Amino acid sequence: MFIGHLPAGYIVSDIICKIGEEKIVSRKACMMWGMLGSVAPDLDMICFYLWDDRRYHHHTYATHFPAVWIVLIIMAIFWLKSGNKLKYAQAAALFTSNGMFHLCLDSIVGDIYWLAPFGGKAYALFTVPALYQPWWLDFMLHWSFAIEVVVSICLLCVTKAAKEGKYK
Repeated sequence: MFIGHLPAGYIVSDIICKIGEEKIVSRKACMMWGMLGSVAPDLDMICFYLWDDRRYHHHTYATHFPAVWIVLIIMAIFWLKSGNKLKYAQAAALFTSNGMFHLCLDSIVGDIYWLAPFGGKAYALFTVPALYQPWWLDFMLHWSFAIEVVVSICLLCVTKAAKEGKYK
């Protein structure tokens, strides 16, 4: 996914913030942590470009392992249940759930190692054939890019409706 993670993170965070509005201390913090979580798995791109010289696909890094995000989600849930520093626990839960949602979105056409670190097989629902140069055109001209465009359009509609007071 190229452009869809942040808009999807915004929409998911907005829904969660509205559902749990009486529990979330700050809507601004809710949105910030949710959107940060929606792009957090791609922070591995820093290592990919700066240290690894693009030797390994960035989905082979631990930030793209579902097991890592599942453990973080479980820890956030236990933190929420403990009732200790609830504001931070809510932020952690939102951050980690959006990080996991990122991996689900990547699984549409990106190889995600769902069994890592225990298994080394990558899974994707669909494959993007290598047809064009540069490589990113393969993704932008693939039908799956339409999903990202639709998500982005939905974000625009939600924010426009919110500004007009039609969406609460």
